[in-house]
Amino acid sequence: MIMRVFQVVTHPGKEEEFAEFFFQSAVPMMKATKGIVQVLPGGPRPETPREFSLIMIWEDLDALKSFVGEDYQDAHIDPAEAELVAFRTIRHYDFPGS
Repeated sequence: MIMRVFQVVTHPGKEEEFAEFFFQSAVPMMKATKGIVQVLPGGPRPETPREFSLIMIWEDLDALKSFVGEDYQDAHIDPAEAELVAFRTIRHYDFPGS
């Protein structure tokens, strides 16, 4: 299994708008995606009010690539969130026990 960690920092003042998109659209969409084993969304903490995180556990690399394509190491974002996001990162790890 593959752990995909997606982290976002919003533009100042866009936290609420991003949170609505993130929790109401992006997270449910990912939970319904074929090949996903688990989705763990993380909202901002008081000390980091603009930071969000999404951990996804994928069945395997083929399942991930079938969703995002061969350039799976790029942090793709939905066009609806592009104006809200100042910075984003994506990291991949082997998931223990897989």
